[in-house]
Amino acid sequence: MELDRELAAQLKRVLCSLEQLLPNPVDKIDWKSTFAANWHRHSFAGFLEPLEAIEGIRLDDLLGIDSQKLAVEENTRQFLAGYPANNTLLWGTRGTGKSSLVRALLNRYATDGLRVVQVDKDDLVHLPDIVAAIKDQPYKFIVFSDDLSFETGESSYKMLKSALDGSVYAPPPNVLIYVTSNRRHLLPEYESDNRGAMMVNNEIHHGEAVEEKISLSGRFGLWVGFHPFSQDQYLEVARQWVDKLCVRHGIVVAWGDESRHAALDWSHKKGDRSGRIAYQFASDWVGRTLLQQASVKD
Repeated sequence: MELDRELAAQLKRVLCSLEQLLPNPVDKIDWKSTFAANWHRHSFAGFLEPLEAIEGIRLDDLLGIDSQKLAVEENTRQFLAGYPANNTLLWGTRGTGKSSLVRALLNRYATDGLRVVQVDKDDLVHLPDIVAAIKDQPYKFIVFSDDLSFETGESSYKMLKSALDGSVYAPPPNVLIYVTSNRRHLLPEYESDNRGAMMVNNEIHHGEAVEEKISLSGRFGLWVGFHPFSQDQYLEVARQWVDKLCVRHGIVVAWGDESRHAALDWSHKKGDRSGRIAYQFASDWVGRTLLQQASVKD
C-alpha cells in the first residue's frame, strides 16, 4: 500500500513536469478575421498565435523606394492571382522600409486574401509544422522572417535552404517566403572568402566559401535591394513626411532653410540617412510645432 502511494506520487510529479513542457490548448485561428499570426515556440513544439494589432502603414507612406515597392507589389499580386511568383529577399540598409513594405502589402491586400505568418529565425526549423497548419486554408500566405542572418551550418539555415530549393521539403502553392536582411547573401562575408576564386576560360569562378554563401540567397527568385539615400533624397523624403504629418494634424509648416538644416543635423546625429530617419525627424519637427502652437493658445 505504501509502495502504491509512493508510485502514485512519483507519477504525479512526472505528469506535472510534462505538463509544463506542453503548450496550453489554443483555439484554431479564424483566418477570415485574422490577417496575421506569429509562430510561438513552446519547448519542443509551437503554435500559431493571432496578432491582434497590425501597424497601419500604407504603401503610400513608404517614400523614396518606388522601384522596390513596384517590384514586390507586382510579385505579390501575381501570387494572389494564382500566377507564378517568387520567394523574395529584401536586403539592404537598415531603416529603408524593407519590413514596413511587407506590412503595408498586408494592409493593402488583406481583403484580397493575403495573410502573413511571422517566424523568427530560430523557428525556421519548424517550417514544415507551420506550413502544415495553413496549407489547406483558402488564403495566400507569406511566411515572413525579418532581419535574417545566419552562420553557416545552422539548422534553420538548412531548413530554409531546403524549402527554397524544394529538394527535400517544398511549401504548397498557397505559401511564399519573404525575408529581410542587411546582408545580400544572408551570411557574413570575409576577405578570405575570395582566396579560392580562380579564372577558368577567362571567367571568374568563386571558391567554395563564396559559393556556399551565394547558394542560399540565389534560391530566392526575386532580390530587391534597398540602399542608403543621397542627401537630396533624404531631404525630399523628410519634406514629404513633414507635409503628410501636417495634413493629418490640420496645420501648415513651411519647408525652408531652417527645417532643411534641422533635418540635416538630425541625420548627422543619427549617423544615417534613410526613410526611418526622415520620418523620425518629421515627427519631432511637427510634434514640437504642434506643442508650441498649443502653448501659445493657452
